[in-house]
Amino acid sequence: MSKMRRETLGLLFGFVGVCIFAGTLPFTHLAVEHLNPFFVTAGRAAFAGLLAGVTLVVLRRPWPSRKQLGTLVLVALCLVAGFPGFTGLAMQTVPAAHGGVVLGILPLVTSVISTLIAGERPSAAFWLAAVAGAALVTGFTFLEGAGSLRQGDLFLLGAVAASALGYVLSAKLVRAGLAGWEVISWVLVVALPVTVPVAFWLMPASPTSVPAWSWIGFAYVTLMSQYLGFFAWNAGLALGGIARVSQVQLLQTFVTLLIASVLNREPIGMTAWLVSGAVLLLVLAAGRAKVRR
Repeated sequence: MSKMRRETLGLLFGFVGVCIFAGTLPFTHLAVEHLNPFFVTAGRAAFAGLLAGVTLVVLRRPWPSRKQLGTLVLVALCLVAGFPGFTGLAMQTVPAAHGGVVLGILPLVTSVISTLIAGERPSAAFWLAAVAGAALVTGFTFLEGAGSLRQGDLFLLGAVAASALGYVLSAKLVRAGLAGWEVISWVLVVALPVTVPVAFWLMPASPTSVPAWSWIGFAYVTLMSQYLGFFAWNAGLALGGIARVSQVQLLQTFVTLLIASVLNREPIGMTAWLVSGAVLLLVLAAGRAKVRR
């Protein structure tokens, strides 16, 4: 497969993953309205992990090596505990649309980490577009917070750091020979000894008293955000390059705004749309820039 075709395919897989992840904040917002955010964090990983375990057994996948197992544990800390936990806490205090724009800084952080531990070397043009996008998102965050960071924004920044590190480590595992779906499956399985007991401990005393929309939100983040979305995303990062494909995630802001406006009935101000549009243009610029691997 030619380099151009690999990169194009990587961008396509990345876009599919982004569309799935874009629903994470709006559906998390629904879930934590009536469910403990720590239950949502543990529960989504526990149920997705059980599904992943069945998938691995049915397909008779071999156990990962000891070295891979160590990396899988680190990814679990980032993507099973860190990102879901921080976003669950954030969605209790800030709107999903606001969170979607703040997460626009994630591609830049992912690119930085990829240069540190994955050996990628983006060009100056790439960094210019990435930093400009992050600056827009940061300015929007301070504007929405009347010149200061709110508690929810701090949780979102924690989610960004955890997610970026998890993405880069996952992509390295894919490059080492594991399939994208296999990486997230093993990540969820190695976390089961923790997630299952915690989920049962924090489960609502009366599940039937929880409104249906909260369970729908929980079901989405369990099946789509925690599991199936990574099938496409991990494959995209490995095929197209971590730094380049990570910029596609800037589109997640725009899609999240659309979903939040419909699902959560959140009014979306003109500033948010303008920022999202500008970020979209910067994604296209970053996609044309050179990245050495």
